[in-house]
Amino acid sequence: MSSPVIVLVGPMGVGKSTVGQLLADRLGVGYRDTDDDIVTAEGRGIADIFVDEGEGAFRELEKRAVRTALTEHDGVLALGGGAVLDADTRALLAGQRVVYLSMDVEEAVRRTGLNVARPLLAVNPRKQWRELMEARRHLYEEVATAVVPTDGRTPEEVAEAALNALELKEA
Repeated sequence: MSSPVIVLVGPMGVGKSTVGQLLADRLGVGYRDTDDDIVTAEGRGIADIFVDEGEGAFRELEKRAVRTALTEHDGVLALGGGAVLDADTRALLAGQRVVYLSMDVEEAVRRTGLNVARPLLAVNPRKQWRELMEARRHLYEEVATAVVPTDGRTPEEVAEAALNALELKEA
């Protein structure tokens, strides 16, 4: 059984995909995103799953996708923003090298415009983003080996900070 060299967690739009790809390239390993796994397996987008089946059904798919990826993937793994809501998932992350990429609401507004296809942010995005973060921040911190703030940093600077925080050497 393998396990990822780095697992990235954090809110939607924080740059997990961009930073994850950079980290994978620097470490000479593969990159995988559990949201992409779900979209591929289901043949439709995450927003569609939310609309058609509800958040509960999506979280169940997400939990399975995370469990599978944690046992199969030995590169850099990015988890969906809400994956840490599940207690079993948090338990699986114990002992992994987990980097929580954090950002404040102003940075979130700049990055996501808080209006794109984000099913949980459809109405009053700033308020909802703040509430999501209040509900999730302690969970991200609970699973994190390292916290890397992304505010005002380029993806390259964030990747560098993550490698330094974990004391990992580039390939």
